[in-house]
Amino acid sequence: MASITIRNLDDDTKHRLRVRAAMHGRSMEEEAREILRRVMNESAPPRDLAAAIRSRLTPAARADVQLPAREPMREPPAFDQRSEP
Repeated sequence: MASITIRNLDDDTKHRLRVRAAMHGRSMEEEAREILRRVMNESAPPRDLAAAIRSRLTPAARADVQLPAREPMREPPAFDQRSEP
């Protein structure tokens, strides 16, 4: 089995891990393993940036834009004919 070392863990996080481990009757190391196992086994849906942005916008924040009616395209210029000024 592999092992890892976690450096620069802030005191508050370490304290909370110690308390959580004690509540579950485990060592801090076993508690950390359990947390990692649980998180890594969760199947996360694929990330969709557009859906994430849409979910953060409330319906009130969305702007309903009225698009103008389209007009027919004009005829392209003809470059093969010489026009007289």
